[in-house]
Amino acid sequence: MGAEPERESISSPEVHQVAERVEALGQFVMKTRRTLKGHGNKVLCMDWCKDKRRLVSSSQDGKVIVWDSFTTNKEHAVTMPCTWVMACAYAPSGCAIACGGLDNKCSVYPLTFDKNENMAAKKKSVAMHTNYLSACSFTNSDMQILTASGDGTCALWDVESGQLLQSFHGHGADVLCLDLAPSETGNTFVSGGCDKKAMVWDMRSGQCVQAFETHESDINSVRYYPSGDAFASGSDDATCRLYDLRADREVAIYSKESIIFGASSVDFSLSGRLLFAGYNDYTINVWDVLKGSRVSILFGHENRVSTLRVSPDGTAFCSGSWDHTLRVWA
Repeated sequence: MGAEPERESISSPEVHQVAERVEALGQFVMKTRRTLKGHGNKVLCMDWCKDKRRLVSSSQDGKVIVWDSFTTNKEHAVTMPCTWVMACAYAPSGCAIACGGLDNKCSVYPLTFDKNENMAAKKKSVAMHTNYLSACSFTNSDMQILTASGDGTCALWDVESGQLLQSFHGHGADVLCLDLAPSETGNTFVSGGCDKKAMVWDMRSGQCVQAFETHESDINSVRYYPSGDAFASGSDDATCRLYDLRADREVAIYSKESIIFGASSVDFSLSGRLLFAGYNDYTINVWDVLKGSRVSILFGHENRVSTLRVSPDGTAFCSGSWDHTLRVWA
C-alpha cells in the first residue's frame, strides 16, 4: 500500500491543466431560432432524426409528437395510454420512433406519410420492464433497442420479436439515462442513475466494464464525447463531470458557486469542445470542455430544462422544458 500516494502524485492531470495553452473561445452567440408549441404539459424527452431536420418529443400529457424543426409543423402525433412519457427515440432509418414511460414498456411506431393512417394500430410493444421506462435508444439499426428503467436494469431487445437479447444488472437503484458509444464497432454503452453511479457496459457480454462514482446525487444524463474516449454526466448535485475511459477516472468538473440547481441533460458540440447542459433553474449553460469554464448562459425557457440534444450536423441544438415547449437554438 506504500506506493499509493506516489501513484496519485504522478497520475494524469486534470483537463484544464493540460489545456492551459489552448486558445480561449471567442464571443459566443446562440439564440432561439424556433419555438415548438403543441404539448399540453411538461416536455420530458426529445431526439433528432438522422435527417438533421425532424425531431421527436414526448411529454407528461401522454403525447409523442414528430416535428419538422425548420417549419415547426407537426408531422405525426400519438397519444400514449399513459402519462409521463419519459423516453422517446428516433430510429436510424427515420422510419420509426420508440417511446415509453409509466407504462413500463417501450413501444415502436412506424412512421408513414399517409396522413389518414392510424399510427396506434401499427404500434409494437418491444420492451417490458417491472418499473417505469426512463430512456431508450435504437442501436446502429432499427432492429435493436436499448432501454433503461426504474427497475434498476438496462436491457437490449429485438424489435421484431420483442425478445430480450441481453440484460444489464449492476445499478443499485433506478437507472435514469443511457448513451451508446459513438463508434460503429464500439459495442458499449454508458448508463447513470439514482445510485450516483455511471457504468460502462459491454453489450455482448452484459458485463459492467467500468464504473465511476464521484457524483454526490442522482445522475440524470450521460453522453459520450464524440471520439468515444470519454463521457460527460449531469447530476442533481449541480455539477457536470467528464470521465476519461482510458485513464479510468474523472478528469473535469463543470460547476460554479452560483449554480445550485441540478443538471438534467447534457450533450457535446460536434467537435467536442463545448458541453451544453440544461438545468432545473430554467437555464442552459455552455461549458468550454477543455478550459472547464462557462462560456455562455442561455435564457428563454420558463421552467426547468428537461432534455437537450445537439442536431446530427452540429449546426443547432434543441431543448425541451417543463414550460411545455421545445426551443431550437443556433
